[in-house]
Amino acid sequence: MPNNYFLQKEASDFRLRNGIGACEPIRMKSWLPKLGVMAMFKPMSDNFSGMAIKHSDYKFIIINSNHRVSKQHFTIAHEFYHLFVQKDFVYEVSNAGNFDKKNKVEYEADWFAAYLLMPEECLLSLIPKDELSKNKIELTTIIKIEQYFACSRRALLIRLDAMGLIDFDKYEKYTTGVVRSAELLGYDTTLYKPGNKGLVIGDYGAKAKKLFDNGIISESHFISLMKDIGKDIENLADDNEQEE
Repeated sequence: MPNNYFLQKEASDFRLRNGIGACEPIRMKSWLPKLGVMAMFKPMSDNFSGMAIKHSDYKFIIINSNHRVSKQHFTIAHEFYHLFVQKDFVYEVSNAGNFDKKNKVEYEADWFAAYLLMPEECLLSLIPKDELSKNKIELTTIIKIEQYFACSRRALLIRLDAMGLIDFDKYEKYTTGVVRSAELLGYDTTLYKPGNKGLVIGDYGAKAKKLFDNGIISESHFISLMKDIGKDIENLADDNEQEE
């Protein structure tokens, strides 16, 4: 895609509006609650990356925990487009990262995510000067960048292709052996594996407890709601446990 300056500006404004530095990697688990987004991570089929719902000030997303953590980060950024940029948004099931031109909204959400996670100026600052021409960028540099931004290899390569720094052959070459290439350089490989199954980020539990405390729902309903997010409150940790 030729540079879409409108989406780049939206991504830049999003960072500015939320106090995220221009070159700061976005740590999703920290930013989701700050942005008022409730997130649930559940295993789903491969062609389903996530879903977003917006109702008034309520924002909710589901992320496919079967996907690599790096792709989960991209999906969250993709859902941010729906929740914070798309006008009159209510609901969307996503397959983020496909960059499918046939679906204009999803295509724009993918590029917003790419611009948000990997701002161009910051990307350029991470590439050595002698690698700043077509197909000169080294694999070690690519891995360093994806580790810094916690982004998927594929999304990064698409971004570099759009910036004219790699061609399709280079893209094909670097999309294989991703985990092995990171291992060989001594990096932690958590980023490249599925994860976060059952994780809930947000105040779901606090809201359920408030409903119970106020007598709006029964105890069994409260227990059921908590089980929906994988919490068995009938078998909680020892109340006398202390942090050392």
